[in-house]
Amino acid sequence: MTESTFTVEVFQNEYLPAGGRDVNAIVTVTAPPAGQASGQAAAGGSRAEIIIIDCSGSMDYPRTKIVQARAATAAAIDVIADGVAFAVVAGTEVARPVFPADGRLAVSGPATREQARSMVAGLRPSGGTAMGTWLQLARQMFGSSPATLRHAILLTDGKNEHEPPEHLAAAIAACEGAFSCDCRGVGTDWEVAELRRISTGLLGTVDIVADPAGLAADFQVMMQTAMGKQVADVALRVWTPQHAELQYVKQVAPAVADLTGRRTPSGPQAGDYPTGAWGGGESRDYHLCVQVAAAAVGQEMLAARVSLVAGSAGGSAGSSPQASTAGGSAGSSPQASTAGGSGGSSPQASTEVLRQGLVRAIWTDDEALSTRISPNVAHYTGQAELAQAIQDGLEARKNGDEELATAKLGRAVALAAQSGNVDTARLLAKVVDVIDPATGTVRLKRTVDDADEMALDTRSTKTVRTRTRS
Repeated sequence: MTESTFTVEVFQNEYLPAGGRDVNAIVTVTAPPAGQASGQAAAGGSRAEIIIIDCSGSMDYPRTKIVQARAATAAAIDVIADGVAFAVVAGTEVARPVFPADGRLAVSGPATREQARSMVAGLRPSGGTAMGTWLQLARQMFGSSPATLRHAILLTDGKNEHEPPEHLAAAIAACEGAFSCDCRGVGTDWEVAELRRISTGLLGTVDIVADPAGLAADFQVMMQTAMGKQVADVALRVWTPQHAELQYVKQVAPAVADLTGRRTPSGPQAGDYPTGAWGGGESRDYHLCVQVAAAAVGQEMLAARVSLVAGSAGGSAGSSPQASTAGGSAGSSPQASTAGGSGGSSPQASTEVLRQGLVRAIWTDDEALSTRISPNVAHYTGQAELAQAIQDGLEARKNGDEELATAKLGRAVALAAQSGNVDTARLLAKVVDVIDPATGTVRLKRTVDDADEMALDTRSTKTVRTRTRS
């Protein structure tokens, strides 16, 4: 272990009133600067990329969709670094390897990139849409590579109409931990919920590219981001004491993602939650809520120990095993050990604890202490509510319930204003007329462009970081 590693910071109000049970904390995790990662750092040969392009018949209407999709794929290929394994897949009601044609992965270099661009230039739209089949082929192809950082880009313009919904669900489940996937919908004839299901399950992003002309720039950024990842999969390991219950674990920045259901047991009273791959200097925030047994005034306890681990049970397939280590006190560099740490989980084979943070509970009769709201917790609670209010409001609008839609989207406007989420506020203003942002007084617009509504939906989970770090 080198000294250049992850950092973990815990922000909370640890004081509870007599009888209090709910302990909330924001855990900020920051990766080491570019080129300074230890443990799971990946070189070019440890990376693999697959670009999945919808080639169904609808991509020809208008023809600019397939033309720009080919150009975007070529632009992404140009960004793939030498030595990275890569492939291109065409998706219709079946999935077909475009390059290499044998269903394996090629090693990126000037010659293979040129060959790939040549094959992509020949793509022609025809057939239907079966995204689960596309994902399963990608999973199979990734399986031929020893790469630890596995990432895919999936582009579609339509709905998953040529396979049963359970096929897509099964494919997502099968691909969890095998690779991450960023999803893009071009135009406005696709379903946000379908792509969000894929991106959420595969720890990626989802967005709309309403104008096909914007695809190339978006693909370049996605591939550049993928090339910037330097640490393969790590997980949050959360240990809680006996008679305590972990209510939820959510990523809250840069976007809201509920990880609660992704728990993998990692020892007595401990579980791992996947976080995916990390770029140099990347920072994310997580919200933990633990319900502990009530205690008397003056007592204190460790409500949770949060460890960042590499090579864990919760990590993705393909992660390289690392020597088992244990962490010391919060913020300290972990020392080599075969133990899981006092009070922590049982030792796990092939895991490395990169850093730890502690969540505490102290019972007090000082009302000034126990009623103080942690600004970090309050901020991200509001951001999570903002995302849910937008999605609920858009669903109510779709169902014709104008009263509920107005109430939910009005609440979203107020939350966006309070938190300084300017980007979301701008998107909301395209769906509602904002009368008073402070109170959330709005009026539904009678006519809303489909692209504006879908942009608000896809980007509803994006958050802004709290201005206060305390």
